[in-house]
Amino acid sequence: MQRLFSVSQITNYLRALLDSDEIMAQVLVEGEVSNFTHHSSGHMYFTLKDTNSRLRCVMFRSNALSLQFEPKAGMSVIAQGNISVYELDGQYQLYVNSLRPAGQGKLYLAFLELKEKLEREGLFAPERKRPLPFLPRTIGIATSPTGAALQDMLSIIKRRYPRAHVLVVPTIVQGSEAPASIVRALEQLGRIPEIDVVIVGRGGGSIEELWAFNDEQVARAIADCPKPVISAVGHETDFTIADFVADLRAATPSAAAEAVVPVLAELELTLLTWQNRLLTAIHNNVLRQAQAANNLAARLVRQHPERGLEAAAQTLDSLQERLQRAMVGKLEWGTQQVQASATSLQALSPLAVLARGYTITLNQTGEIIRNPYQVAVGDMLETVVDQGRIYSQVISVGGKKDATTDAGNVPQA
Repeated sequence: MQRLFSVSQITNYLRALLDSDEIMAQVLVEGEVSNFTHHSSGHMYFTLKDTNSRLRCVMFRSNALSLQFEPKAGMSVIAQGNISVYELDGQYQLYVNSLRPAGQGKLYLAFLELKEKLEREGLFAPERKRPLPFLPRTIGIATSPTGAALQDMLSIIKRRYPRAHVLVVPTIVQGSEAPASIVRALEQLGRIPEIDVVIVGRGGGSIEELWAFNDEQVARAIADCPKPVISAVGHETDFTIADFVADLRAATPSAAAEAVVPVLAELELTLLTWQNRLLTAIHNNVLRQAQAANNLAARLVRQHPERGLEAAAQTLDSLQERLQRAMVGKLEWGTQQVQASATSLQALSPLAVLARGYTITLNQTGEIIRNPYQVAVGDMLETVVDQGRIYSQVISVGGKKDATTDAGNVPQA
């Protein structure tokens, strides 16, 4: 059973077939321009025809900007691009990348052939590109000494960076002798130690006038030059093999002069700005460090052992004062207690009793006589008075007996 397809599926299938075809991916087509329209969007729409067929073409704005001529109906051209299908109306068409008048067809084909060859060899590889020196001491220029391009470059270099030295090697840049002359100039500049960077190029012209910079020997001389090379050929829309091989492609000779040196005044201003920033940063850093040092010094003062000793000494002094006050207080209290005790003892002392007129009578054995019946007539007694002692002898005894004793128990001497 046959499969049923939609129109879109068929169109997408055919487009996929064309997009995957190696031949259709990069074709050169020669034909006569007809139905040319330059749309306000910048895109170009036209048809290429010959005696038997027609081919619809579109050239988008990004590619059309590089054209150096305006295609017209009836003009014979060579278009390069890829064949694909425009899905909206299902027609195949040529998507044009570049367009040349047919009269330049052979040169253009030779250009593409050499470009493909050198590209396969790796001469266009980005990793081969060398950086330009930031501040070149001496700049070598290989160009015509009579061309306006040289004067433009010298003027721009002098204005932007007057300290740079420029060495010009006069070079033929047009005609059959030009390739060999350019090669010799590059070799000569490459042997000069003082040269830091080389500019090779010329002002604008036709493809024939610029053809020397599409020469294979010139391309290899650029690749072999020991110095970084800037290609500055023609106008912004001109592309040569030299542009692809060089370390830097400048759109014009003037652009090359601007690329090779910075503006000295801008450098000085930048340096001054960075100097001011550096000084400000140093000043601020010094202030921060000084503040940090002051903070550390203050912490050191606060935490220095001497401060601790001083505090301890002050505490010791305070404790000593408190101890002295406590000792004085204790001493005063003790003195008061002693005085009070002395007063009490004084009050209780027999001497105090004696002072009030009382006496103490002792027998011969030193016993205190409390009862008259403790003595007998004839006993010797000692009477203690306030101012001394009195000795006497008992001549009689009188008084009441002790309530606890009877007459038979009266002590005898």
